[in-house]
Amino acid sequence: MTQTPESLAVSPGDRVTINCKASSSTGNHLNWYQQKSGQAPKLLIYHGSTLASGVPARFSGSQSGSGYTDYTLTISSAETEDAGDYYCQQSYSFPLTVIPTHTKTSLPCLVSISLM
Repeated sequence: MTQTPESLAVSPGDRVTINCKASSSTGNHLNWYQQKSGQAPKLLIYHGSTLASGVPARFSGSQSGSGYTDYTLTISSAETEDAGDYYCQQSYSFPLTVIPTHTKTSLPCLVSISLM
């Protein structure tokens, strides 16, 4: 899984786009997580575009192309509470690409958003 960009500095109200590319098909089994400092990861989006319960409607997920390899997480209008780390995770094939417990800053599939 390759996620871009690696970091973003945005202002409240900005539109935020995070891309995730898989090396092979995920069969639309692609999840997005948000993690805030000192907290467990929170599921935002599952199956590529389905909003998890309780997640604000400003978050959305989409899949492009026919190969189920390219995904996008969008925040339509960022709020200060959206600052944190964002992960994509495929749950289609083994080995599952999961969030390790080791230091998160060493992850290649990590996007940090800071809001000013």
